[in-house]
Amino acid sequence: METGEYPALPPAGGVLIFDKPSGMSSHAAVNLARRLFGTKQAGHTGTLDPLATGVLCILVGRAVKASEYTLSHPKTYRAEVRLGTVTDTDDITGTVLADTGAGASEEAFRAAAGSLLGTTYQVPPQYSALKVDGRRMYEIARSGGSVEAEARPVTVSSITCRANGPRDFTLWCTVSSGTYVRSLCRDIGKLLGTGACMAGLRRLSACGFDITQASTREALEESDAAALGALLRPTEDLFRGLPEVTLPPFFERLFRSGCEIYLRKLGIPAPPDGAFLRIRGGGCGFFALGSVHTYDDGPAVKPEKLFAL
Repeated sequence: METGEYPALPPAGGVLIFDKPSGMSSHAAVNLARRLFGTKQAGHTGTLDPLATGVLCILVGRAVKASEYTLSHPKTYRAEVRLGTVTDTDDITGTVLADTGAGASEEAFRAAAGSLLGTTYQVPPQYSALKVDGRRMYEIARSGGSVEAEARPVTVSSITCRANGPRDFTLWCTVSSGTYVRSLCRDIGKLLGTGACMAGLRRLSACGFDITQASTREALEESDAAALGALLRPTEDLFRGLPEVTLPPFFERLFRSGCEIYLRKLGIPAPPDGAFLRIRGGGCGFFALGSVHTYDDGPAVKPEKLFAL
């Protein structure tokens, strides 16, 4: 793309599905999107370590306002697990703490992995971006300190595996946001008594988008402004599982001004309190996220986040 030639961003912004290459940080990927789309408004929906590849959802333009609403979305990964090797980072890039050469059968590995299905408590890696007493854990670790974050609940909704050898296994898993696949690999090694680390990671899906929809860095760099613009997914796609409400012009103006709209006036049944709704305008399409609340005069939808002015 020629310098200074930028795609026109939709009013509500958009989502770039990026196939992040290994060795690139998530921050660098966001900076790439800022440069290509000519905007300072960009952010991602969940960090991928430099070692990892795959789906990184980058919010561009006013879509950055959606970041807090993507936290509950599950993610799917393919991980390479090396048994018998323990590192300080829980992945193959770290300092080796033990290398016993121990392996396990596919049957034993499958049983250990399967025991992590459902909701369990997971201790994050020492080298993670979580904060303890105001400092990132990786900053503490790099300065020679040692701290262990409190175990926190994570959910593994599916997990399958394949043996590639007595020490090397491939793991496919779908997990809740906040789950560290490095910790899953480490914990499988602990269950087997062999120790383990993650040798590779590819994110296959996130925020409802999968790897087949992702664009590589090379494809993005070679695209002109029109082609880049066409690669942006509508921000509304982040909320496509939510019910939609189309407001007539009068109610749309009130809603944009911050007023709640009573659902009986729209002639629609009331969802439960706290439910989110996609809000569309008669002529502008999706422009906001609303939430349902019950007032003295009945249930109403109130503005939660305005994406298109």
